[in-house]
Amino acid sequence: MTAGREQGGGAGRLVAVVVTYNRLAMLQKTLARLLETPREALEAVLIVDNACTDGTTEWLARQDDPRLRVLRSETNLGGAGGFEAGMRLVVGEMDPDWIVVMDDDGRPEPGALAAFHAQDLAGWDAVAAAVYYPDGRICDMNRPSRNPFWHARVFLRTLGQAGGRDGFHITPAAYEGAARQVDISSFVGLFVSRGAVARVGYPDGRLFVYGEDGLYTLALSQAGGRIGFLPQVRFEHDCSTFEGDRRFRPLWKIYYYHRNLLFLYRMAAGWMFWPLLLVVLPKWLLKARHHRGELRPFLRLLGLAVWHGLRRRTDMPHERVLAAAGQGLRR
Repeated sequence: MTAGREQGGGAGRLVAVVVTYNRLAMLQKTLARLLETPREALEAVLIVDNACTDGTTEWLARQDDPRLRVLRSETNLGGAGGFEAGMRLVVGEMDPDWIVVMDDDGRPEPGALAAFHAQDLAGWDAVAAAVYYPDGRICDMNRPSRNPFWHARVFLRTLGQAGGRDGFHITPAAYEGAARQVDISSFVGLFVSRGAVARVGYPDGRLFVYGEDGLYTLALSQAGGRIGFLPQVRFEHDCSTFEGDRRFRPLWKIYYYHRNLLFLYRMAAGWMFWPLLLVVLPKWLLKARHHRGELRPFLRLLGLAVWHGLRRRTDMPHERVLAAAGQGLRR
């Protein structure tokens, strides 16, 4: 099956994949929002239970909605592993035309999935929703972007912003405009067609957390797929309590964030990756000032991230990352 197989470019059958880890209250809100959607707009919901220990598994077992399915992992696969496992299952067993993916703290606004079905989807291999905080502000971390290394005008604008995000991410004005093509988007409210899966397969679960969405969507764009940003399709991301904290919590996230970002930079920049490092690495070292009292584990994790990122390694066990952070087996 491929994108656009429905006459007129309609969406066809839509299935949601939600990855969760120990955030039961968030998951309850998200699942309620999904299941209040009529069946013709959302055929099924798959929850990927990433070895939850907070009562999520037991709560899910008590739910009786026929559209709900649960995939329980006995180990924490991270967000990347959860999305890979979930997408593989729904493609193999549910045969949808489109998959919409989200974390447990991301959810469609009321009417968002109906708005998705109402769009002309002909020509799009994936669709990125407009993501907002619950208070209505644009969620900056989920702003889709163009790859500045592929578009001269975007590259020059990014240089003019002194390397700032506003140079290559879509602007707030785009949230009030028409559909437009983007190269990179997040996994909060990303609709993936079967045509996209046929082109690039599944997210790389070895990444564990951070960047799997950027790498997946950039790979789709690189393979000739078209990703549309549709501002009429609105999601909310209930993560505002973390806004403004420049420290990594827990510390082990330092490793995955920076290692996976190197993978993304290499794919995005091509031959310009190496000169780009001369700008990126000093900026990363400056982040140490936000981790006073934790300087040694910060530098240890950052060093491992850079070494493995440059060598394209994804084989470091999560337990060793935790040990490098001095956090034992806590996740």
